[in-house]
Amino acid sequence: MTKTVETNPEKLRKDREYREFSFEIRAAPLGADGGDGEGEALYVEGYAVRFNETTVLWEYDNIQYKEKVAATALAEADMSDVIFNYNHGGKVMARTRNKTLELKVDSKGLFIRARLDGTEEGRKLYEEIKGGYIDRMSYAYTTKETSYDSESRTRTVLRIKKVYDVSAVDIPAYDTTSISARSAFEMEIEKEQQVAVATEAAAAAERRRKLLLKTLTY
Repeated sequence: MTKTVETNPEKLRKDREYREFSFEIRAAPLGADGGDGEGEALYVEGYAVRFNETTVLWEYDNIQYKEKVAATALAEADMSDVIFNYNHGGKVMARTRNKTLELKVDSKGLFIRARLDGTEEGRKLYEEIKGGYIDRMSYAYTTKETSYDSESRTRTVLRIKKVYDVSAVDIPAYDTTSISARSAFEMEIEKEQQVAVATEAAAAAERRRKLLLKTLTY
């Protein structure tokens, strides 16, 4: 289940979309990972994407606009160099390219596992996550193909073109999930408004016609 993610809009790229999910954490000793047994390997893990879960992303004029991600959406996605950071900015704390970030697509969605003990910022972030101060994750992506059901007002992400990052996020002052969703739905909302205007214009014309006929009969 997603919730609204809020962060600094100046950090975000307008050509990407951002969605937020919860994630879990766990710690494992280095020895269990084949290391020298000294210290701890610090991991955060969870699902960055959940397939076929319909979520309300945005509300406009008391109308809810929803989204879900198809189970095949990541089949052709470019995930060759995905990073893990904080609020979609700042220092990189894990990365697929150096194998500190693992991504796995399964029947539920996109599972991520990030090792954060490699940088001072990562270790600090892990402690904040472990302490419950930060407990959300957002991912940034671009779409390749979507569909829209006008009756249920549901957008389905059919194919994701590229995943750029998975990011731990806090709850600052700006609603970027709504901004991102609005940009995705703007065209459909504009179409709905045009239809509503045309329908009202047709109804007004019909009322005038009936009034004119009524007047002429007297």
